[in-house]
Amino acid sequence: MELSLAERVAQMVVVRASGHLFDHQIRYPAWEPPCDRLRYWLEELGVGGVIFVDGSAAELAVRTQLLRSWAKIPLLLAADIEEGVGQRFAGATWFPPPMALGAIANRDPEMAERYAEEMGAVTAREALAIGLNWILAPVVDVNNNPDNPVINVRAFGETPETAGRLAAAFIRGSHRYPVLTSAKHFPGHGDTAVDSHIELPTIPHSPERLAAVELPPFKEAIAAGVDSVMGAHLLIPAWDETLPATLSPEILTGKLRKALGFEGLIVTDALVMGAIADRYSLAEASVLAVEAGADILLMPEDPEVTIQAVCEAVESGRISPERIQMSCDRIAYMKKKISPPERQRQFGLEDLSTPAANQTVELILRESVRAGAAVPLQLPPNPGREGWRNLVVADDLLNCPVLGHHTPAIAVPGHRGFTLQLLDRHGRTPPGEDGELSPTLLQLFIRGNPFRGSAGLSEIARIWFKKLLKTGELRALVIYGSPYTLEQFLPEIPSSLPYVFSDAQIPAAQAIALDLLLG
Repeated sequence: MELSLAERVAQMVVVRASGHLFDHQIRYPAWEPPCDRLRYWLEELGVGGVIFVDGSAAELAVRTQLLRSWAKIPLLLAADIEEGVGQRFAGATWFPPPMALGAIANRDPEMAERYAEEMGAVTAREALAIGLNWILAPVVDVNNNPDNPVINVRAFGETPETAGRLAAAFIRGSHRYPVLTSAKHFPGHGDTAVDSHIELPTIPHSPERLAAVELPPFKEAIAAGVDSVMGAHLLIPAWDETLPATLSPEILTGKLRKALGFEGLIVTDALVMGAIADRYSLAEASVLAVEAGADILLMPEDPEVTIQAVCEAVESGRISPERIQMSCDRIAYMKKKISPPERQRQFGLEDLSTPAANQTVELILRESVRAGAAVPLQLPPNPGREGWRNLVVADDLLNCPVLGHHTPAIAVPGHRGFTLQLLDRHGRTPPGEDGELSPTLLQLFIRGNPFRGSAGLSEIARIWFKKLLKTGELRALVIYGSPYTLEQFLPEIPSSLPYVFSDAQIPAAQAIALDLLLG
């Protein structure tokens, strides 16, 4: 099929859409178009792909089939499913975060590698079952900064060796099936204390340090055959004092394409993120990204602006037609790679959340959970009569898929008579010390969160922790999420206090943690 310039540029654009079926279900209207506009982008503009963020697995299976029927050219259908398909789409398998595997690797690297490979395989199979063909994972950043608000438990580890080895295993597992993978966020977002969804972080390190710490996991991912690499919205003065990595020819072409020899797709991180959108117009950011070497322009707020800007840059001579064709050839190659007839097998909803997948999740959780010496907690025969309280602190109670009346963190203490108290980051008022004292089980759900970090929640948790310790009310502690929160609290945890830590927050993690704590 002979494509016009605009159609070729459109193939380089991947737009965001809701995973839900109906317009009234759209949760982020600024970024997710209604159906008629999305159909126009696919049918008339010919955009090359769609990235989905939420919905149910069953809905998305229907949604992807519909979108395919609108497109003239096969689509890249992607999602950030770093923790399995269930992380984004309810009903599928939701794995613990990659850092749980890193914790296992500290004790048994071979076991962790096996789990990472199986995690990749399950994720790929379930992605195909609901119509996805591009897994925007694994994260290969080295999370060596405890204050990192956005990578955090999304990384496999705190050393280049662990991050690289487990990411490569995830890629191998994924490639048992015809899907694409993506190593991110080049050249390494692990050592930042700033969230690029909001601001532009700076990596101040020397070229020698970057070569020793940040780059090795990307080299391992490339050696493992990763299909795409996602650039990071980072300023790295040692390589480019002016342009963020996403927009830097020196970094995307010079370092990734030439120095590391990467031949796959280079994809930008989302162009709506504050690190880029607050500094550049969409038109200029789109052109700069193509000049830098990007093949895929991810999540422009308005794809028509992006397509027109890049076309005008070609027509003015700023970008050569050959440069556009090179990206189109790579995209076409990848689309062909994931759709050869001999690799086609029909996957369906019966391939989701299988007993074998759930068993792998449970094994990872049990191998990575940590408990204090005072476990299990010695409860009275009737905790309810003695005023025991279950205090649950989470990030945002209105948007918390891991908590509900049925989930173990709520239901298990409830069945034993605990009184439930819920608090999130909006509860800014420090608790007073007046009133009746209540023996308290404190459960904290804290991990890095794009767009808001965890600093505010950590402060609330710290205030409550200290208050309950001071009054003697704290009888047990469970932390779900960031191991750095546990490290902050450990010096103050009395040896007599039972505590449990899990990298994961999912219901299965809650059940295992509370089983250890309560017996």
